[in-house]
Amino acid sequence: MTTDRPAPVRAGVVPGSRIALYAAVAVLVTAVPSAAVVALFGVNRVVTGVLLGGVFGIAVLVALFRRDAVVLSERGIERRTPWSARSLDWERVVGGRFTLDEKARWALALDLTGDAELVLLSIPPVLRPVSNAYEMRKREQVLQVRQLLREKRIPITVLPEIATALQRHWRLAPPAR
Repeated sequence: MTTDRPAPVRAGVVPGSRIALYAAVAVLVTAVPSAAVVALFGVNRVVTGVLLGGVFGIAVLVALFRRDAVVLSERGIERRTPWSARSLDWERVVGGRFTLDEKARWALALDLTGDAELVLLSIPPVLRPVSNAYEMRKREQVLQVRQLLREKRIPITVLPEIATALQRHWRLAPPAR
């Protein structure tokens, strides 16, 4: 049985303060097992302790970043962090815009009622065709988000230079008016 419903789209930008928090937690999770192995088995097991702690630290870091996302689905928008999840209805979305952010990166954001915004993507300016896996993933995310917003009939404003670069380099057609 096939379904014509699109799969949920993962997006979202993790703020720098949460990145620092996640890094601190990962370092702590790495240090505790490392110290425990050294305390139990002696100084000769430092490398074993660091490797074991590193595995745990990386696993925690991946889990934290995986949980921190904005998930766009047919039913609504879910803003998730490792410790909470909030749902937003599509009726709260006024429009979308693809503009420059304060770091001269391209930001795809949703404008919500109540003067709020939800940043979905922040990518470096597109200057050439897709040349690596990161750019391919970001191209696919832009395509999926634009398609979902088009289906929801949410207007998207795109700066002309961004629209031109997306069309020229990534072969993404400008949004239909």
